[in-house]
Amino acid sequence: MGAFSDKAFDIVRRIPRGRVMSYGAVARAIGEPRKSRFVGYAMRNNPDPDIYPCHRVVFKDGAICDSYVFGGPEVQKRLLEQEGVPFLDDTHVDMAKCAWTPGEDTFGRPTDIDWEREIGD
Repeated sequence: MGAFSDKAFDIVRRIPRGRVMSYGAVARAIGEPRKSRFVGYAMRNNPDPDIYPCHRVVFKDGAICDSYVFGGPEVQKRLLEQEGVPFLDDTHVDMAKCAWTPGEDTFGRPTDIDWEREIGD
């Protein structure tokens, strides 16, 4: 991965379960506000979806990707629903309820730690 992708994946791996970010929000978080399309390119080349939960990245209007590369939009929707992400309709998450900003206080365990390995949980 290149430096841009590394930064994008560092942000994405921290998105908590049940929350999402837009491609543009990821780009802004890494200091490249005009490169949301490049965030999409990086997500398409995700080396490990278990570490980098790219299904938590959506369009700014909350739309899920119609070509989600890891199985299609149905898979992305199912993964988000399993995490408790609320939807407005079949293809749009409720951004008002689940958009996340890095540094925002969240409840629960941080997502960037392998808790099973750390404490056997």
